[in-house]
Amino acid sequence: MALYEHVVISRQDISPQQAEALNDQLKHLIEEGGGTVAKIEYWGLRNLTYRIKKNRKGHYSLLAIDAPAPAVKEMERLLSINEDVLRYITVRVEELDLELSPILARRDRERRDDFAPKEGGF
Repeated sequence: MALYEHVVISRQDISPQQAEALNDQLKHLIEEGGGTVAKIEYWGLRNLTYRIKKNRKGHYSLLAIDAPAPAVKEMERLLSINEDVLRYITVRVEELDLELSPILARRDRERRDDFAPKEGGF
């Protein structure tokens, strides 16, 4: 089976729970096709560089997938007809990176810095 990284951007109007549900649907679809989803990261509602279908923001998600090509093709076909999906991209990779992505790693580091004691007292 081939290894893929897949990023999907969904409309800003949907709730984070609906974006997570979309991720679960994609995982179920890949598993039905004989593959596995090694990692799902929900990056949250982020600004788009330019408007896409009148949206200025979108819910971003990253999936690390180990699946046969027909399963990935079917997933892309269903995403292309889903009205909640603005854009998606699937890239074949040599190996899956199962560590925290740079986007979530930076967010986690910023949160830790917010709670760290400041120098000079209070």
